[in-house]
Amino acid sequence: MPVTDPIADFLTRVRNAVKAKKRFVDIPASNTKLGLANLLKDNNFIRDFNVIEDNKQNVLRVYLSYVDGTPSITGMKRISTPGLRRYVGKDDIPRVLNGLGVAVLSTSKGLMTDKQAKAESIGGEVLCYIW
Repeated sequence: MPVTDPIADFLTRVRNAVKAKKRFVDIPASNTKLGLANLLKDNNFIRDFNVIEDNKQNVLRVYLSYVDGTPSITGMKRISTPGLRRYVGKDDIPRVLNGLGVAVLSTSKGLMTDKQAKAESIGGEVLCYIW
């Protein structure tokens, strides 16, 4: 069954797995989802991820991170949707929870966090907030 918003599907699968206290979650793989998983790993929201090769569609397995039973991810919110895109300039990059969370931006140089985008002085599409 085709998914109209693959990033929202990624966030929802991870959110549901965290609430169910699962060790890992399997998600259909794509380059954008791999980039998003890489950003989550770099910011210590997830433990690790890998790609499982399959005949039809590769599967991205995301290993979730917990500290003393408390998940590292407490919330996720999709900002830009297929029906309403949200773009920001380099001066309008949002801060999530006063710097405790991460805003993920899709820029001309690839996916990056709000801090990376400010350092590169580049704007883009705000995909989601993660805290």
